[in-house]
Amino acid sequence: MNNPSKKISLFGSTGSIGCNSLIVIDSLNSNGYDISVKYLTTNTKIDILAGQIKKYSPAGVVIQDNDAYNEFRSKYDFKGLEVLQGKKGLMEIAERDDHDFLINALVGFSGLEPTIKAIQSNKDIALANKETLVVAGKIITSLTNKFNTRIFPIDSEHSAILQCLQGEDKKNIRRLILTASGGPFLNKTTEEMKNTSVEDALSHPNWKMGKKITIDSATMMNKGLEVIEAKWLFDMESEKIDVVIHPESIIHSMVEFIDGSIKAQLGIPDMKIPIQYSLTHPGRISSGYPKMDFTKFSSLRFEEPDLEKFKCLKIAYEVLKEEGTYPAVMNAANEIAVDLFLKGKIRFTEIPEIIEYNLNNHNNTDDYSLEDIIETDSQIRNQILRKYND
Repeated sequence: MNNPSKKISLFGSTGSIGCNSLIVIDSLNSNGYDISVKYLTTNTKIDILAGQIKKYSPAGVVIQDNDAYNEFRSKYDFKGLEVLQGKKGLMEIAERDDHDFLINALVGFSGLEPTIKAIQSNKDIALANKETLVVAGKIITSLTNKFNTRIFPIDSEHSAILQCLQGEDKKNIRRLILTASGGPFLNKTTEEMKNTSVEDALSHPNWKMGKKITIDSATMMNKGLEVIEAKWLFDMESEKIDVVIHPESIIHSMVEFIDGSIKAQLGIPDMKIPIQYSLTHPGRISSGYPKMDFTKFSSLRFEEPDLEKFKCLKIAYEVLKEEGTYPAVMNAANEIAVDLFLKGKIRFTEIPEIIEYNLNNHNNTDDYSLEDIIETDSQIRNQILRKYND
């Protein structure tokens, strides 16, 4: 059995990925693993966090939101539990040496700096936070090489590629093929999408996810982020990363080789499967998660994505070719635009418009530091918020 003992911190433990990760940990521990949960974190879901504390008895927790932190301190009193607050708390936990593995399920740009701190502290990472590699792939790659740490992707698409590449030589790869469900608007026209409601955009046909990633799936920005992430995870040129629409979400991704052979990883849409693989890699153990019954799938469909309808994917491909600080601009603008849409302040189709506007008005640079990325992120967020809050 491969590395059956781990001491982990779980950042974003109360979200969809976090809760599924704990289910996986329970299953692994019942199958001979010894995974202890040292730290848990949440943004605002303190009641879910309290239930997790009772079950897993962590040494400490981090609550990012100030109001939620104060409410937790007044509402709960867990003897011996260390309760830390905000970004400072995340950073402090990430660098401690009493755990050796970080599951990063934080949402958005907030996942970047804790990931860097964990790498610098020689921890391996199971990464669900796409934005870390999107905005700082070059920096993260350099650090993992320097500190000899590994990143295991949790996204089903990247987990699929990782599995397909086992035992293969990189020089034999012709292209990576990421699959996309097409989200709830695959069969809608651009005109029909203009007046879509938040509820409609949150109605994903195959996956149950958090609000931000569900909206990203509806715009296909989620797939754009995954394309950029794939470049850094697998050291692959942008022209060798393709996207194909696959509405059933049974094939999670594919690798085509120079001889014409294609490997595909298939499975029922269930995030617990790639989460488990990130914790057992390169080994596998039995699980009770849903299994494929091919007799229930009479056909699997594929089509090219419409880049004019799903402009966010087109933007991401353009940003990938330019690199520099453009990915940080794209990501910040997208995060704020999605939040504005969820709050009813903009239309769904304005999301790519806001991203494009900010990219067109940004002076890109290839020679950047972490500080430059952080400054760019803050600048873009502030200028968008000023415009829409006036």
